[in-house]
Amino acid sequence: MDFFSRNVETGFQHLCESVFVRLCQIVGTSVQLAIRRGTEDIREMLDRRVAENNEVLVMRSGSEREGFRLRASDVDVMHWLNNHRVIWDMCQSEYYYTENKTLILLDSSESPPGFALLELLTPTANRKVQSACVPMNETLYISSSLYRQQTQTNLFPGSTEHGPCESGEILGGIEYDFAWCFACDFWPPSASSWINRCSSWPEREVVDDIIRNGCHFVPIGNPLGLHEHEEWRISFSVAEHKLVHTMNHCQFLTYGLLKIFLKEVINKQSEDTNKLLCSYHMKTAIFWVIQQNVVPLWCPQNLLAGFWVCFKLLLKWVYKGVCPNFFIPLNNLFLTKIHGSAQRSLFLQLNGLYEKGLACLLQSPSIRSYITDVLYNPRLSICTNEGRMKSECEYDEELFYEITRNLSQNPQNLACCIKYLQALELMIGLPLRQYQVLMLQKITASILQNTAFTLHKMYTNTGLNKQMYIADRMACHMLKLAAKFGCISNMMYIAMHYYKAMRYRNALSIIEIIKVKLAQPGLMYERHVDSERYTEAVGGQSWSTKMRQAVAHDIILNNFVCYIHELTTEQLSALQNNNGSLYIPLFVVLHFVEFLCYRHIDTTLAQTALEELHVLVHHDQRLYVPIHYRDISWEILGICQQMTGNLQDALFSYEQSRTQYPWNKSRNATQMRIQDLHIS
Repeated sequence: MDFFSRNVETGFQHLCESVFVRLCQIVGTSVQLAIRRGTEDIREMLDRRVAENNEVLVMRSGSEREGFRLRASDVDVMHWLNNHRVIWDMCQSEYYYTENKTLILLDSSESPPGFALLELLTPTANRKVQSACVPMNETLYISSSLYRQQTQTNLFPGSTEHGPCESGEILGGIEYDFAWCFACDFWPPSASSWINRCSSWPEREVVDDIIRNGCHFVPIGNPLGLHEHEEWRISFSVAEHKLVHTMNHCQFLTYGLLKIFLKEVINKQSEDTNKLLCSYHMKTAIFWVIQQNVVPLWCPQNLLAGFWVCFKLLLKWVYKGVCPNFFIPLNNLFLTKIHGSAQRSLFLQLNGLYEKGLACLLQSPSIRSYITDVLYNPRLSICTNEGRMKSECEYDEELFYEITRNLSQNPQNLACCIKYLQALELMIGLPLRQYQVLMLQKITASILQNTAFTLHKMYTNTGLNKQMYIADRMACHMLKLAAKFGCISNMMYIAMHYYKAMRYRNALSIIEIIKVKLAQPGLMYERHVDSERYTEAVGGQSWSTKMRQAVAHDIILNNFVCYIHELTTEQLSALQNNNGSLYIPLFVVLHFVEFLCYRHIDTTLAQTALEELHVLVHHDQRLYVPIHYRDISWEILGICQQMTGNLQDALFSYEQSRTQYPWNKSRNATQMRIQDLHIS
C-alpha cells in the first residue's frame, strides 16, 4: 500500500507488530484472556450445577463474556426461567417432564428469518409469563413487548427500555443491558445451513458443542414483520462467545481493533450515521472472514491485512445494504436501519476512509502513536513476545481481580450450601487450569463462610447448649479453613463470627492480625499494588500462597445470611430490591467490627475506632472506599454514631448515604434510620 512506500519490505510488518503490541496493551494478552474466560467458565459451570428447576438462570454475554475489558464495553446479562423451555416441534416434548417444565412451541410460519412467535403449550405458574400472554387465532402466545414490560426491574436509576433489554448507565459510565429471555435446548432448523458451512472453521468438536447448547429467544420483534409486538428474536449469544473463544489471539485482536475503529473513527464521522453500525456488525464481519479463509495466515505480522479484509467486507455490505447474519444469512442485520439516504451517507463516509488506505487508522487516538513511531523509526525493534509484555504482578492483579468479580454465589439456606460444596467437590476432579483451581478454591472459601454463619444461626435459635457448642466449633473450623483457602479478607469473617458469638477479645485479636497483614508494603488490595514491593514479598511463589499472604479485597455479605446484627436492616432492604449481596469496603468493616467489640470492653478505644472510621469515610480518595460502595460506608458510620448517641452526626451520615449512588440497594433502610432519628 502507498502508506508504506518508504519501506515496502519491512514497513508493513513493523507496523503490524507495533499495532499488535498496542492491542495487547488495550485488549489483553492471550494469558489475560485465558484468565478472564477461564474464571468465568468456572462460575458459570458451578451455577448450572446447583441451579434448582424453579430458579432464574443468569449468564453474562456480550463483550465482557468474550474476554474484553475495554472502558467502552457494555455489561450484558441474560436471564431466563430454568423451568421454561422452547421447542421446535411437538415431538421434542417427550424430552421433558411436563409436571415441572413449562413448554413453549415456536411458530415461525408468519415471521421473517431469525424471528418467531412463541406459543404457550403447557400451564405456567410464573405470573409475569401469564401476564404477557395474548390470544391470537384461538392460540395463546407470549407477547415480547408485554414480557419486556413485565420483567422491567429498574435495577439502577435511569434505566430505560432499549431493544430487547433494560439498559442504562452504572456509576462510572459503565453501560449495561439486561435481557430476560427463554432458553431452547435445540439448534434452530433455520440455522442448519451454518452447520454445513463449518468445514474449515470452527472445528467439529466446537460445532457439536454449540449445537448441544441450543439458543435463546430475546423479546424483540422485527419492525417489518406482521407481529412486531409479539415476535421474539433468536439469540445465538452462547454460540457466539464459543466462536470468539476459538479465535487465535491475532484474530481476537483484529476483532478488538474493529471495535476500536468503530468507536474512535467510524462513529466520529457524522452524528447522522454514528448509530447505524454497532459492535455486532464487526463481530459478524470477522466471523465471515475467518470462516471463508480469506486471510491465509493470522499472525502479528499480518494483523492489519486481516483488519483490512474485514473493513472491505463491511464496506461491501453497506454498499449493498445487506449484512447477513452469520447463523441465518437470510436475516439481514441492516434491514431496518441501513437503507435509503442513511445508507448512502454511511457508504460515502466509509469509502472516504477506504480511499485513505490504512492511514485512516491515524484517526484513532488509541492507535495513532504506534503507527507514527514506526513511520519515523523504520528500524525500530518491536518485541511481540507476550511473555515480556506484562509483569508477574500484572498477571496476578488480573487473576485476583477476575476471581473476586466472579464471587456471586448466594446460597439461601444450609441445604443450598451443601449442594454447592458437593458440586465443588466434583469439579475438583475436572481437568482444570491452575487459575481455575484457584477460582474453585476461593469459591470454596466463600461457601464455607456462608455455611458457617448459616449453621451457627440455626443452632443458636434452639437454645440447646450442647448443640450450640458443637455448631460454634464447626463454624469456627470452617471459617479458619476458609481463611487458609482464601485471602487476607477471609480472616475478617472469623472476626465477625467471634463478635456475633460475643467473644469480643477473640475478634479483636483477629483484627490486629489483619491490620498487620494490611500494613504490608507489598499488599495487593483490589487493583492497588506497589508492583516492586509485591514482587519482593511474594514473587515466584504459588498463586495460592500469594493470595493467602498478600491479597485483599472488599467484603461481600450474602443477604440471606446474618453476619452482624447491626446490618440486618440493610440486608433485608437490599433483598427487597432483588439484591443478593452487600458490598462493603474491607477497611470500613474492619473499623466497624472493632468499634462494636470495644463498646463491650473499652469505651475509649471504641471512640478511637469510630474516629478512624470517620476519617476513612470522610477523607478517603477512593483508595480504600471505592465510589460504588460509599452508600453503605456512610450508612455504617451513621450506625456507629447513632449507637454512641451522636444523633446529629448520625443524621448527617445517613443523609450522605442517601445521596450516594445506590449500589447496594439499601436506601429503604437508610430512610427508616432517618425516620427513627426524627422520632427519637
